[in-house]
Amino acid sequence: MSINVRGTYQASKRLVRRVAHVIARPVKKDRGSGGVLIQPYRGYGSTNEFFLMGRVFRQPRLGFRWRASFPRRDLLDVVRRVFRRGIRNGVLVAQFGQGSATDNATTRVQTDRDGYFQVRLRPLRQPDPSKQWHAVDLELVEPIKFANNLGAKVQGQVFVPPAEARRVIISDIDDTVMFTGVVNKLKMMWRLFVLGPKSRVAFPGVAALYRALHRGPSQTQLNPMLYVSRGPWSIYEILQEFFRLHQIPVGPILFLREWGMSIQRPLPPRAEDHKLDLIRDMLNLYRDLPFVLIGDSGQHDPEIYAQVVHEHPGRVEAVYIRNVSHSAERVRAIEELAKQVVSAGSTLMLAGDSFAMARHAAEHGLISSSCLAEVLSEQQEAQEDTPEPRARELEQSSERLGEKVVEQDMLRDALETKHPGDVPPNVTIESKEDH
Repeated sequence: MSINVRGTYQASKRLVRRVAHVIARPVKKDRGSGGVLIQPYRGYGSTNEFFLMGRVFRQPRLGFRWRASFPRRDLLDVVRRVFRRGIRNGVLVAQFGQGSATDNATTRVQTDRDGYFQVRLRPLRQPDPSKQWHAVDLELVEPIKFANNLGAKVQGQVFVPPAEARRVIISDIDDTVMFTGVVNKLKMMWRLFVLGPKSRVAFPGVAALYRALHRGPSQTQLNPMLYVSRGPWSIYEILQEFFRLHQIPVGPILFLREWGMSIQRPLPPRAEDHKLDLIRDMLNLYRDLPFVLIGDSGQHDPEIYAQVVHEHPGRVEAVYIRNVSHSAERVRAIEELAKQVVSAGSTLMLAGDSFAMARHAAEHGLISSSCLAEVLSEQQEAQEDTPEPRARELEQSSERLGEKVVEQDMLRDALETKHPGDVPPNVTIESKEDH
């Protein structure tokens, strides 16, 4: 077997350049002069309230005059990013509105020990209904010595769904939208930046499915797409590029958290309630809209979604779980989720592929049936050498029968794969009303 050393070297070189270019983007805003910068992340909101997160940090200059003519300045900006530090107890003023002072909504927020901040703002006037993204001015006012810094005043962007929106889509990312990337980031970045968007980074068909959910059955709804994860903020720019390359509808990527690792804290903190708290906030903000939850069977999504369905009966239209786990250890959590879904009158889809989700969503009026061909085409293109996945559906007509399926281990038998290479089956559990 021969090894193309030159080809591997060139691919590695492209990987380093592209990753460096993406990661260096937020660092470039100071034009190499160093100092303090505000980095806002995409926010979400309604006509009544905005929510926005971001970070204030200080980064080194590293010889700006010499840097200006350096051909590999992206790599230097990555180095500057490594050495930047969050500003603790900084005070920012957030403002929405360009009219008179009486028409502008303003609030003051403080950064935490790592420089992160959260803005909750109630507009004093209705946001422009012709726009989905709205600007929020952010200005650092304390410490005073940084107030006049070049990057101490920026604009953040908040998504407000239009009046035509009919539901909110909340999705996990790892093992739901993309093959696990937080644990194996190097392999994920190789696929994304060297092999391109057609590589096996995103699950086949997921981009077309999410575009269909965003547009809704009328294809004009522009439903908000909110993505949650327990990954670190350090991969925010990588995920932005991933969404762009795969043409997945962007949403407020506000799911992430600061791991805060250091010599004293070598491991990321536990955050079991991170996703749950975010989803609760979204349910409270969009209290007039139903929700669709999408996750996977591999980690804690079934437990979290079971809690959400239990706490908010009638608010969740459907739950989609990508069945990526071949282990029987996760079945118990899915069984509990099934009980909560049937009890709440909702529907649960345990899917082995994106087209199974799309077909179910079309049958339940969540997407247009005209989008099925696009999802199937995208999936088949990525699975040219993969056999058609087998499907087996359990449709229950009553709450009692649904519970009996779980109690008698019928659901367990349906979910378990007999051989390691088997494709997980597609299983649907619905309440009597939905059926």
